[in-house]
Amino acid sequence: MKNQDNFFEKVYQVARLIPFGRVTSYGAIAKYLGAARSARMVGWAMNNSGNQEPQVPAHRVVNRKGILTGKHHFDGTNLMQQLLESEGIVVVENQIQDFENIFWDPINELS
Repeated sequence: MKNQDNFFEKVYQVARLIPFGRVTSYGAIAKYLGAARSARMVGWAMNNSGNQEPQVPAHRVVNRKGILTGKHHFDGTNLMQQLLESEGIVVVENQIQDFENIFWDPINELS
C-alpha cells in the first residue's frame, strides 16, 4: 500500500501544476512519472484526491480523447464540467472542445 500512496502523491504533485484553463490526461501524467502503462492508477489517484491539501485540480485530468470519464466521481451531476467551463474550457456532450490546443503535456512543460 505504501508504494501506491507514494505514487498517488507524485500524481497529485503533477496535477497541481496543470495551469488554469488547461487539461491533461491520465496517460500523460503516468508517462511523465515513468509509468506509461499506469493511466488507470492515475485515475484511481484522481478519484481519491478529494481530501488532499493543498487541493488537487482533478477536474483538469481527462482521458486521452478529452472525454470527462471521471465526472461521476464529482459531487453533483455536472460539477466537473462546470469547473472546467469556469476556466473557459468548452465542453460539449462530455468532451472538451479544441482539446489539442488546451492540452498540457507534463513531459513537454516540466522536463
